[in-house]
Amino acid sequence: MTLYIGNLSYDATEENLREVFEKYGEIRRIVLPVDRETGKRRGFAFVELVDESQETAAIDDLDGATWLGRVLKVNKAKPKQ
Repeated sequence: MTLYIGNLSYDATEENLREVFEKYGEIRRIVLPVDRETGKRRGFAFVELVDESQETAAIDDLDGATWLGRVLKVNKAKPKQ
């Protein structure tokens, strides 16, 4: 399962996300998309942890939490269509 992190601060970095999510377990990957034209971050990210139960704990703890001045939206990522 991959987590979607929405309403993310544009100042957030992969290192910032790693610090937050490694508390929940081993991280498989982090994707922090950037706009192709401007090179700026797009305000969301995807985080995949090794253990699905740890991802559930991260959702429970972080959805609605304030981080870097923004209220986060954390949930299961929907598959690409």
